[in-house]
Amino acid sequence: MIVDSTVQRVVLVTGASRGIGAEAAVQFGAAGAHVIVNFREKRKRAQVVVDRIIDAGGSASTLGADVSDPEQVTEMAAEIRQAFGRLDTLVLNASGGLERDADPGYALRLNRDAQVNLATSLLPLLPVGGRIVFVTSHQAHFIHEKTDVPQGYIPIATSKRAGEDALRALIPEFRTHGVGFTVVSGDMIDGTIIVRLLERRDPSSVESRRAAGPLPTVEDFARVIVRAGTNAAADGETFYVGGNDYLAAAEASRWSLPPDFARHQH
Repeated sequence: MIVDSTVQRVVLVTGASRGIGAEAAVQFGAAGAHVIVNFREKRKRAQVVVDRIIDAGGSASTLGADVSDPEQVTEMAAEIRQAFGRLDTLVLNASGGLERDADPGYALRLNRDAQVNLATSLLPLLPVGGRIVFVTSHQAHFIHEKTDVPQGYIPIATSKRAGEDALRALIPEFRTHGVGFTVVSGDMIDGTIIVRLLERRDPSSVESRRAAGPLPTVEDFARVIVRAGTNAAADGETFYVGGNDYLAAAEASRWSLPPDFARHQH
């Protein structure tokens, strides 16, 4: 596939073979970007996402890599450099830790260490004006302020907050490269694998969130990721999607945005 990277934005979405990552990839494609759909094992699923983008008139390609494997990340960076010459937006969406076969340290390796390695490894490919977006949850982002995190999700929430903190510590380095860093934090997102897993392991936690109001959809969340990965924003800005009770606990001022459940703060 020929991509004119001089005029077309090149976006890498990790963990993009399904769920939020897949929908974000589709929406980036609809906005005119060439989307690199990263996957670990599900090549066919990733190709389905690429086909959706292309069938809608967009441009996309797959790139397999286990983002928790530093060697594979190095290879991924080399492939992007060779194929496109640069990367305009890096969406750090891949995460995990609730898998049945995951060892106790896997969540921290994936949700903190791998995210830092991805950002630093791909930073040389990002030009001035490039953007890095870290995708997280309210349960992780507000874990120090809220105590009602589902028991089964605590290791994930703790590791994702550690990942966010580690990435925020790199903002001075990102800034020297002229690269912006933002966070998109969402409430439980209807239809995602995390919600389905929690419905099996801790159904009351999902029921309580639904009782607080309608859960944002995958489309809602993806729309805000695309905004964060495309538009100019203050370094370290957080975009919120849903969960007014979580937002009320935050100390900083915030204001309403259009009806896509999004809010943001400096």
